[in-house]
Amino acid sequence: MGKIILGIAIVVVIWIVAMYNRFVRLINRAKEAWADIDVQLKRRYDLIPNLVETVKGYATHEKEAFENVTKARAAAMGVQSVAEHGKAENMLSGALKSLFAVAEAYPDLKANQNFLELQRELSDTENKIQASRRFYNGNVRDLNIGIESFPGNIIAGVFRFSKMEFFELEEGAAAKEPVKVSF
Repeated sequence: MGKIILGIAIVVVIWIVAMYNRFVRLINRAKEAWADIDVQLKRRYDLIPNLVETVKGYATHEKEAFENVTKARAAAMGVQSVAEHGKAENMLSGALKSLFAVAEAYPDLKANQNFLELQRELSDTENKIQASRRFYNGNVRDLNIGIESFPGNIIAGVFRFSKMEFFELEEGAAAKEPVKVSF
């Protein structure tokens, strides 16, 4: 009888360790996925000043558009939480759309090789941000399901594992459209 109880205790301990390690693995995957997003956002932030300077060379009187992009970039770089990142990135995307709308009025700018290359790089970065966001949100989904599901919720509660936030960029039906940076 003692061996049976000892066997059950060992199985329970092994199960607890396995569940704990599963949550650690899921959290680390989500953090790694967030790091991928962070790299792409930094790349985007680094491209923006060059883009603004290129457009400024052609559209010097469009000061408001430049200021809006610069402010939105600074705000996006200073946020901490995932939800704040989503809001700041939405503002930055809107400001970039207005900058590209300004560029529409300048045919010489649209033909400028530097501008076209920056535009291509920004478009590529936007695509990478979307892919990284899907990867991150998939990892967060798996973690959150594990935390909410029985019996994982017991282990998560005991060891104080908490759910993570999804990285949502835009709200509403119009948000499903990608940021367009080509002419």
